[in-house]
Amino acid sequence: MTILVTGATGRVGRHVVDQLLQRGATVRVLTRDPAKASFPTGVDVAKGDLLDIDALRGAFKDVSTLFLLNAVTGDEFAQAIITLNVAREARVDRVVYLSVFEADQAVNVPHFAVKFGAERMLVEMDFSATILRPTYFIDNESMVKDVIVEHGVYPMPIGSKGVAMVDARDIAEVAAIELIRRDSAPGKLPIETINVVGPDTLTGPDVAKIWSDLLGRPVAYGGDDPGAFEQNMASFMPKWTAYEMRLMAERYVSDGMIPEADDVGRLTSILGRPLHTYRDFAAGIASAA
Repeated sequence: MTILVTGATGRVGRHVVDQLLQRGATVRVLTRDPAKASFPTGVDVAKGDLLDIDALRGAFKDVSTLFLLNAVTGDEFAQAIITLNVAREARVDRVVYLSVFEADQAVNVPHFAVKFGAERMLVEMDFSATILRPTYFIDNESMVKDVIVEHGVYPMPIGSKGVAMVDARDIAEVAAIELIRRDSAPGKLPIETINVVGPDTLTGPDVAKIWSDLLGRPVAYGGDDPGAFEQNMASFMPKWTAYEMRLMAERYVSDGMIPEADDVGRLTSILGRPLHTYRDFAAGIASAA
């Protein structure tokens, strides 16, 4: 049978596709514009999006398992709930869903709250699902590398509680392993939630120190001011998105993203290898600077 991957052109989704192919899975992706998308040989490409009901129904034909990843958009919740309804209609109940760390607690942050709503649907409608709850993506740092390298400031207001940033490659590999496990299971598996975290819980000053070490010159932490962060984000993205990013940053400052005691060990066991570190990712950027 076939595994359907949504969000396949993004930072996590493209790695999920690669990991599934490496494991011998039959993969279909759903994308708005196949002409602009580049996928490995053997991937079945379906045209459409998660609000195109006819295309979505067609994409689910002969599918056994779903990887559901929604972009952070104004209609993210509608996309998730419609997709899960169409999945049920197609008798696809094996799902790996990309949620977010502590989705049930940060209920004032829109893209956290909507993911928790989708989680509730998976539970209440008795899907066979793995819910992945990743923390802040290390890969987000690519967006601020110029500020770090050129101006000597780490601008993300992640606070002093600590954030266990995770590499997109680790998220994707855990997702692929879970997709294969559910797809190949002889019967229905219970719902399971996995926190997908990084190996190091870092504060804003910790991250600035890493960059200082790697670049060989001082890098300062920009401080815990989500308001200033919102203003900066609003200069190049929609204001509602910038406000949402502010709400997320406020959660970093107030609560952090701190793993449970067994999270790192559990992930290491699933992957059979150590997790990628923030320092290694930053070193790749610093070496090219």
